[in-house]
Amino acid sequence: MASGERLSASDALILWEQAPLWRLGELAVARKRAVSGDKVFYNKNFHIEPTNLCVFNCKFCSFRRPKGSPEAWDMSMEQVEELVRRYVGSGSTEMHIVGGVHPEHGIEYYCDMIRRVKAILPEAAVKAFTAIELSYMIRKAGLTTEQGLRMLIDAGMEAIPGGGAEIFDEKIRLKICPDKGSTAEWFEVHDTAHRLGIKTNATMLYGHIEGVEHRIDHLLRLREQQDKTGGFNAFIPLKYRNFGNSMSEIGEVPIVDDLRTLAMSRLLLDNVPHIKAYWVMYGKQTTEMALAFGADDIDGTIDDSTKIYSMAGADDKRPKMSVAEMKEMVARAGFRAVERDTHYNEIEETL
Repeated sequence: MASGERLSASDALILWEQAPLWRLGELAVARKRAVSGDKVFYNKNFHIEPTNLCVFNCKFCSFRRPKGSPEAWDMSMEQVEELVRRYVGSGSTEMHIVGGVHPEHGIEYYCDMIRRVKAILPEAAVKAFTAIELSYMIRKAGLTTEQGLRMLIDAGMEAIPGGGAEIFDEKIRLKICPDKGSTAEWFEVHDTAHRLGIKTNATMLYGHIEGVEHRIDHLLRLREQQDKTGGFNAFIPLKYRNFGNSMSEIGEVPIVDDLRTLAMSRLLLDNVPHIKAYWVMYGKQTTEMALAFGADDIDGTIDDSTKIYSMAGADDKRPKMSVAEMKEMVARAGFRAVERDTHYNEIEETL
């Protein structure tokens, strides 16, 4: 690390398992300061989760419900529009659209959805659909990945979130999400998006049956992709939460593991600009600690618009955080909160 050389898989394994926690924090914060100084980013955003019906049945998922379940939903276009109208004049700069992979809806349906929400809130960027959702709708339409993404871009999609990555190791993936889109599909969507000029995020679901070596492999595959295309804006480690899914008996990893994972993500992904501590998933207290382990983004206001982690047992059952709360959290950690848009352009504060 001192020489500035890239971490190898073997070096990373030694650091991850043997370095004192305080030292990992020091190294990660030094790297974070080299990239983003004293800034920690947030945005004003809300989520649209049109449905929790899904053709896949991943073992770690607490969000999916089968058709006919009293807890299932499938929003109409009118309901989606009504949700977006609540944010007119709110200063929101991002609409984040993800949900289950609906068995019946096709790419034209989602293009229509994007056009409708953009018509209501044109100033907000649409960051939409995981690579798994995208791959399914595009293949269903008989299009190439590039053709499908161009359709969605023409409709108004500006960015792609990082979900669906889970763990790239194919053997682990076969155990936790055997019928889901493959690692190769995930990378094909992101690679094509990058080549079309669309920035994306990347995630990793950790803390279930994988080992540290699988996490390192996952991060190194992302680093290699970033070397090729430079299209990842941010990496978001996602902690497995064990409520209400078929893997519940394995429990959850401790906070120390979360902090090590954040720090090692910052150190290994030397070419990805931002590491996000997604406060909805970690909870507010752990997110504040994450800022001492290399994270430079905490996501956004959310405004109680996502159920994915609350259904999995996250601390905040109705997640929302005001700008004032975020600024206070970041200041307590010794950094400066800066509002950004989807593309990490800084937004000047208006008095």
